[in-house]
Amino acid sequence: MSPRFDFTIHATDGRARTGAIAMRRGTIRTPAFMPVGTAATVKAVKPADVRASGADILLGNTYHLMLRPGAERVHRLGGLHGFMGWDRPILTDSGGYQVMSLSDLTKRSEDGVEFKSHLDGSRHLLSPERSMEIQRLLGSDIVMAFDELVPTTATRDVQARAMERSMRWAKRSRDGFDSGGAHAEGAALFGIQQGALDQVLRRESADALKDIGFDGYAIGGLAVGEGQEAMFGVLDYAPGQLDAARPRYLMGVGKPDDIVGAVERGVDMFDCVLPTRSGRTGQAFTRTGPINIRNARFAEDTGPLDPECPCPSCTGWSRAYIHHLVRAGEILGAMLMTEHNLWFYQRLMADLRAAIAAGSLSMFANDFRTRYSSRG
Repeated sequence: MSPRFDFTIHATDGRARTGAIAMRRGTIRTPAFMPVGTAATVKAVKPADVRASGADILLGNTYHLMLRPGAERVHRLGGLHGFMGWDRPILTDSGGYQVMSLSDLTKRSEDGVEFKSHLDGSRHLLSPERSMEIQRLLGSDIVMAFDELVPTTATRDVQARAMERSMRWAKRSRDGFDSGGAHAEGAALFGIQQGALDQVLRRESADALKDIGFDGYAIGGLAVGEGQEAMFGVLDYAPGQLDAARPRYLMGVGKPDDIVGAVERGVDMFDCVLPTRSGRTGQAFTRTGPINIRNARFAEDTGPLDPECPCPSCTGWSRAYIHHLVRAGEILGAMLMTEHNLWFYQRLMADLRAAIAAGSLSMFANDFRTRYSSRG
């Protein structure tokens, strides 16, 4: 039987690492990018096609699934894997970010966050214990601890109090997860480092998380509008504050050049809605930068979205055809664009893994940045 959770580092290049996470539902190659399946679907793409792009793991969303169709219903229907038709690992976030960013009315306390549903106005309390219960009912393979997020623009005192509360919630998440019976025996739990842009707060957070003990560690509180320079400033030290023998996950990132820079700084896992959201709005990622397929210059362009891409969208249809579909609002346009973007991201991760293994990451990263900034 495959192990519950086993992270092996195969090679390093500077601070970057490549390796694998072995779990019961399959192996996750790192650095890894997780397509986001917010409501039990990666929008506009079938699960088999997501897998064909090279994805080893998906992300599901606790907040959205608890509200619709409901975690208990998903559990009765066989769990998230069977419900959506994905038989490989799934990571579920804790719901904390969505509670604090989507709900109009929230009341935070030591117990958790009371919030008003953005769907029907119903009131709910999401606590560390309830978050663990929901993720257990969903059947998540990697469970995220419940934490409190505050803006990077908040005062240091506010940031410190939120970080300290997040660490208390991390311990409650650990206890709630461990009481999950058979699910806890087959799943993993990640803690989330907080502290905004403050190195001292992040050190305190990392130390608290290591004292509790987790299978992996996420770097939270970034990619919330602080800009790439500030984010990289934190990543210059934050990964090194975490346990080097465990995976490091940068939540909600991001743009291709964000990912390359974060991998150089020692990050192993990523997620972002960007490839799917961009696909639905007409933006395709290419090695020479993103293009807007809606632009008139593509109306009679017989070339593929990206001449270097082997994905079905690029080998099967022209820019002109996809331009027509997107401009006409045809569903197939969003499907083809999204499939291409998922392939782009997974090929980028494969290239990063290969470059680290070959000891040539710096050369690859510099070449990527030079070409990508040319903007197609």
